[in-house]
Amino acid sequence: MPKVVFLFFFLIGILPRVFAADVDTTRAKGDLNYEKAVLHKEILKGIDMIYNSQFSQAEDIFRTIALSFPDMTAPRFYLAMVSWSRLASGYWYPSMVEQFRERLDHAIDMARTKIELNPSDAESYFFLGGALGFKGRFELMRERWFASFILASDAVTYLNKCLKIEPENKEVLLGLGIYEYYTARMSGILKFLSYLLIRKGDREEGLKKLHKAAKHAVYSASEAQSTLVHIYMFMEEEYEKALPLVSDLVERYPETSRYMFLKGVCHAMMEEKDLFEKTRSAIMYKALGSPSTVESLRWERIAVYLTAAYAMLGGNFDQAKVDLDRILKMADPDNDPSMIAWPLLKKAMIHDLLKEREQAIDVYRKVLDMENASGAQFLAKRYLANPILKGDPFIGY
Repeated sequence: MPKVVFLFFFLIGILPRVFAADVDTTRAKGDLNYEKAVLHKEILKGIDMIYNSQFSQAEDIFRTIALSFPDMTAPRFYLAMVSWSRLASGYWYPSMVEQFRERLDHAIDMARTKIELNPSDAESYFFLGGALGFKGRFELMRERWFASFILASDAVTYLNKCLKIEPENKEVLLGLGIYEYYTARMSGILKFLSYLLIRKGDREEGLKKLHKAAKHAVYSASEAQSTLVHIYMFMEEEYEKALPLVSDLVERYPETSRYMFLKGVCHAMMEEKDLFEKTRSAIMYKALGSPSTVESLRWERIAVYLTAAYAMLGGNFDQAKVDLDRILKMADPDNDPSMIAWPLLKKAMIHDLLKEREQAIDVYRKVLDMENASGAQFLAKRYLANPILKGDPFIGY
């Protein structure tokens, strides 16, 4: 699986805004403008909790909104986002996958019904586009390229309908930018896309839209920023552009270890050893200051994982293996499942980089056989087909 495809299905999903029109169609009490302001504040709070890895609190917020406004699409969509974020954090259990799909389908059905009742409903076009974008990610995971492309194309069609109704909407730039960038990149890898695309993707235009969303959007700014970080680190390999973006995410979402890890990788790739050590120390400080043993060990594992990545990037594979084995000895499948599958994947990568192909294949297969491979299964499948090479940016993933 090409690296552009792997990153595409992690990023093509879009985080839509909440429209005032959605509130207008729900059961209102008292001062409508006041209720709108309170509702939007709660949704923004829930979104921030998702990005700050506070999934249970975000779930509570969106469940409460869904109960109070049963005809509102927004909380149904964001509940699917909570499920997806749990998957992305390593909880790729079949039950979580099924929950995500059920929630997503519910949001799609609600949006379609609203469009049938009101073909000028911008909000419903937006949520429908967002949900279909997520569905396209699932098809890409299954390597059903054509089905994924059709879903992504439909998603963009609905986003453009939303934009036609609300020309000043900056939130749609996230989904449109992702589609623009990745169709441009993927059409050179999946050749059949070149024949299917009526309008060719534009890499620069895609990046431009994503930067506008990161700067001007309200509800989708963080997702646009995170998307740009991954593009600049793992597609463009322009770490100097990724660093200020990920540094800002670290400041805003201090409980999300992923952003601190990526910041450390940027410093490593830019050969900024002192700043790398400062970032690693900041992660260890989080471990020492955590209120519980579970949280403390979670932060310690990510610090050691960053140290292993640094060693791998520098070709110090013996040290990297020591670090990865240390993480596996600290394994906590209930509270930190990603720090089982991903260290195993990195050990397989090391075998490949040392030209030990048979040993690498054995470990890749172990990852693929796991009930919960925490997303590492996608890279395992890719490198099982073709060994990883020196300089591959996913060494630092």
